[in-house]
Parts: sequence; C-alpha cells; structure tokens
Amino acid sequence: MTVRCIIQVINPNTSLAMTETIAVAARAAAAPGTEIQAVCPQAGAPSIEGHFDEAIAAIGVLQQVRLGREAGVSGHVIACFGDPGLLAARELASAPVIGIAEAAMHMATLVATRFSIVTTLPRTLIIARHLLHQYGFERHCAALHAIDLPVLALEDGSGLAQQKVREQCIRTKQQDGSGAIVLGCGGMADLARELTLELGIPVIDGVSAAVKMIESLNALGLSTSKHGDLDFPPAKSLSGMFSNFNG
Repeated sequence: MTVRCIIQVINPNTSLAMTETIAVAARAAAAPGTEIQAVCPQAGAPSIEGHFDEAIAAIGVLQQVRLGREAGVSGHVIACFGDPGLLAARELASAPVIGIAEAAMHMATLVATRFSIVTTLPRTLIIARHLLHQYGFERHCAALHAIDLPVLALEDGSGLAQQKVREQCIRTKQQDGSGAIVLGCGGMADLARELTLELGIPVIDGVSAAVKMIESLNALGLSTSKHGDLDFPPAKSLSGMFSNFNG
C-alpha cells in the first residue's frame, strides 16, 4: 500500500514504554496508508510534570522535529499534554506540528459546549489552565481534575492509575455537567475509547485527535504559515549542544 501520510509522533519524555502506548493509540486512530513513526529523545526527563521538565523536554522535541524534517515526514505530533516547545517546533518544521493538549481541546469544542480535563498530578493543573487561556478555551472548560498520581504510574503495570482515571471520569460526568472529557496525559492515550463507551460521552485522547488533524491538514495541502513569527529561525551560529541545529 502506498503511504500517503507519514506522521512523526514525539513523546517528549524518555520512557520507551509510554512511547509504545502512545504509538498504539496513534496507529489505531490513523487512516489506512498513514504511517506512524513514534519516537522519544534519548536524553531528558523520564516524565514531564512541571515547568522545569517542560524546558528540558522542549530541546528533545526540537531535536526530533529536526530529524523528522530531514526525513520528510508529513507532520509532527507533540505527545505531552503541556505541548512543550510547540511554537518553536512550528518555526523549525516545514510540515504541520500539533500538540495533543491543543488538539484535544479543539476536538472537545466540536462535540460539546463544555468539557472537563482529567490529568495526573495537581501541580500540572496550573499548566493546563495556562494552556486553556493561551488557546482561548477557558470559557469552554468546566473543571480540571487530577488523580494525584505521577505520570509513570500509568506504566507501572499495577493498573491503579488507570482505575483512578476511570473513577475520576465517572465523577466528572456526574458532577461537572460537561458534555466531554479530555484526558490530560499522553500516557492515558489507550483509555479513551473504552471510557467513551462506558460513560456514554466523548472522552478525548489528544494523541488520536492530533493524528487526525495532521491527516486533515495533509489532505488539504496546508501547513504552518511561514509568513510572520513562525517563519524558519534566523540563521545563526549556534554553539555547544545546540550546534547540530546549524544549517
């Protein structure tokens, strides 16, 4: 089968297990003929749970975007709910770049007037609120909830984090009056379909949403505008660990 679209899905943390979880969800959402290339940086944070982690992760995202651009991919997905390095990645890329928080929030507004977010640690709720304001969705979001477990609990094999996500989603539907729920972590990507069926409302995984958005942009022949602030970075001589971005 001829590949029509090649999507690079970037897990910004270094967890190989989470990268595989994300890859499975991305491939399940992809159309026939779309190839998913799931990658993560070799160096960085094993999980992303704050501003410091995001700053480190953004460098790994940009390195992967550079490699994807050189390989001629059709688009890039940043598979962390903080969307680390999103605008810088759009400057660097020639193909579209979509963050999973941005994608999930957009998708939620297409199927409900209000949505809620369920994520991992309480401290990340503040980052999610910042993104709601940045993307213009603060009036669409009814509430934000955290299961109070770290990101890597989703990969520890116990099933506790998954059960807490399920329980919180049930409470969210009962209490918030939201028509949809957004899962606020790339490591939750494999839970959305089952929860949608169980709860009877849309439960949205940003990985799948971002994949479909890249496919749509590719089909329409659209990419990030290079007129204005998202033009390619000005040519400069970068030094040290950043020298591989030269040229």
